[in-house]
Amino acid sequence: MEKQELFQIGDVAKMFHLSVGSLRHYEKIGLLEPEYVDPETGYRYYSIRQFECLNTIRYLRVLDMSLPQITGFLKNRDVSKIQEMLRQQREEVIRKQKELQTIERKISNRLLQLEDALASRLDNIQKIQTEPRRIAWIRNNLSISSYLDLEPSIHQLVKHQKDAIVFLGKVGVGIAREHLEKKQYDSYDMVFLILDPEDSYEGNTDKLPEEICLSVRFCGSHQEAPVYYKKLDEFMSIHGLKINGFSREITMIDYGFTGDTSQFVTEIQIPVVGG
Repeated sequence: MEKQELFQIGDVAKMFHLSVGSLRHYEKIGLLEPEYVDPETGYRYYSIRQFECLNTIRYLRVLDMSLPQITGFLKNRDVSKIQEMLRQQREEVIRKQKELQTIERKISNRLLQLEDALASRLDNIQKIQTEPRRIAWIRNNLSISSYLDLEPSIHQLVKHQKDAIVFLGKVGVGIAREHLEKKQYDSYDMVFLILDPEDSYEGNTDKLPEEICLSVRFCGSHQEAPVYYKKLDEFMSIHGLKINGFSREITMIDYGFTGDTSQFVTEIQIPVVGG
C-alpha cells in the first residue's frame, strides 16, 4: 500500500480534534484499528476510507454514547439499530436533565438558606409564619454534647433509602410539647430531616402545616440551646402564648459548612397559639 494514501496518527488526531492517546485507545479496544502499522518503526497510519468511521465515532461521542455502544454499532451497522440507540440515548439525556434540574434546585435552596442565616438578627425573638414542610423523623431520646451525637440517628433515617438524600443543612432535633411545658430542655425527643419537594423518601413522612411559630436564632449549636428555650418560655409567659407542638431546632450553619464556630447559626422554632 502506498504511504501517500495514508495519514500519520498525529495528522489524523489534528484533523478530527482528537488526541493521539484517544486513537491509540480506540485501537486497543477494537473500535478503530490503523490501516497500516510500519513493522520497523511502529508508526500508525490511517486511510481516507476510515474517515467516515471517525466521523461516526465523533458524532456519537458528542451525543454522549459510550465507547462500548459505539463499538457494538460499528461492528453491526443498521438503520434500525442506530434508531434504537438514539432513542435510548434521548431517554438517558432526559433523565440526566431531570437530575441536573434537581441538583440546581438543591443548590439554590442551600444558597438561600445560607444567605438567610448570614442575614439573621441574632438573639431576637419574633413570631413568624412558616410554610408547610414535609419531614421524615424518628423518636429518639438523646442529649447532644457534640455534632457527632446526631450521626447514629441520621443513619437510622437514611439507611434504607434507594437514593442518597442530601440532607446537609436540613437536620433538626425537637423537644416534645409535654417536655417544653415542663421546662425540660436538657434532652431531645426526636430527630428529623426536612425533605425538599423533589426528595424521594422510602418510609413514613409527616407534613407540617403552615403555622405560627415563636422563633429565635443565635450564634452556636445545640449545646447552647437550653438558654434560648428559657428565653422563649419567658417571652411566651409575658405575651400570653401557649405551646402548640414540638420544637423545631435546626443548625443553619454548622460543621457541615465551616469549622469556624463563631459563624454557627442555630434556629429554634416553637409552634404557638394565643397572644
